[in-house]
Amino acid sequence: MIRPRSGSTSEAQISDRKIIYAAAFLRALATGMIGVLLGLYLSRLRFSPAEIGFVIAAGLAGGAAATLAFMLIGNRLGRKASLLFLATIGMMGGAALMLASGAVAAGLAAFLGMVNGMGRDRGASLVLEQAILPATTPDSERTRAFAWYNVLQDAGHATGSLLAGVPALLRYFGVAEMASFRSTLGIYVLLILATGFLYLKLSPEVEVSEKRPTWRVSPESRTVLWRIASLFAVDGLGGGFVTTSLLSFFFYERFGVDEGIIGALFFGARVANALSHLGAAWLAARIGLVNTMVFTHIPSSLLLATVPFAPNLPVAAALFLLREGLVEMDVPTRQSYVMAVVRPEERTFASGLTHLVRMGAWAIAPSFAGLFMQGLSLAAPLLIGSGMKVSYDLLLYLAFRKRQPPEEKRG
Repeated sequence: MIRPRSGSTSEAQISDRKIIYAAAFLRALATGMIGVLLGLYLSRLRFSPAEIGFVIAAGLAGGAAATLAFMLIGNRLGRKASLLFLATIGMMGGAALMLASGAVAAGLAAFLGMVNGMGRDRGASLVLEQAILPATTPDSERTRAFAWYNVLQDAGHATGSLLAGVPALLRYFGVAEMASFRSTLGIYVLLILATGFLYLKLSPEVEVSEKRPTWRVSPESRTVLWRIASLFAVDGLGGGFVTTSLLSFFFYERFGVDEGIIGALFFGARVANALSHLGAAWLAARIGLVNTMVFTHIPSSLLLATVPFAPNLPVAAALFLLREGLVEMDVPTRQSYVMAVVRPEERTFASGLTHLVRMGAWAIAPSFAGLFMQGLSLAAPLLIGSGMKVSYDLLLYLAFRKRQPPEEKRG
């Protein structure tokens, strides 16, 4: 259990927090855009649903591999250096995806660039940022800091969803279809590049003073982390069946709408996500972090299961947006909870481990989701994903309802 931090923060810590916020926004802008466009872009390359699932899975697998690597070496290599390296290879992979024309080449590019078809930023850079963030704020403000971090991410996701309409705009002005998509992927590359320039300004205070191996954690923390990571794997597997890229493909095939309309729909979804993060911080202060995670997440999964049965796009969109207003309330609370129940020097490993199991599960699921879409029905991944998420919530509540973070014990 960590000790409470003092109520003061230095100018360097405040500056680092602002840099982390800005970089998270730009990366989320890129992720929100590619999440909507990836499945549509690959369908224009005449990839089958199974091939689309393969490429999405490859990108998530790349993210999982990077998360594993920097979970283990991030503290020793340096958090700043690690973030700069991740920005560089992300930019390179995005550029390679622009040029790829076959499924294997696209998959390799997605793996290298950690291209996130989830539509939500959950990669190795986020792991390092979340390990840095608690040290920039007192315990009493930690959940609020994570809430604003996620608000800015979802503001980026929302705006990125609107940017997914750029290909349609370019075609209106006479640009060829594939050129319009590849030009928009160029915006993705530039956004990743911009995060690298921001990381150059991080102060030495983002580093940890103790350079022991990252994976050495106390027995108490190890027990908690393995239990919670196992549960996060179940949730991640469910989430991998309902990535933004696959949901975009679902709406495209089910209702015959183009990327402009789908982008607007996901813009609304990300706005709902952003508002829900502030609501999560308010609710957690009253009912606790674990209760907030569980009691908002179950209704969101049940709403998702109703989307395939909607008779038309307006009804499906309404159900989907209601779901998005609840589904992300567990994100800042989950992040805050994990950082609260381990020691400060264990945060990189804790953040890395919990994200790794989620990303590993995400990487497995899309390939199966694509096969189910092709062989069973478009709705199959939504129903499977919803069921797995409800199971996760029930198990999480049973396992952690009695374990409180420091601020709740003091309260």
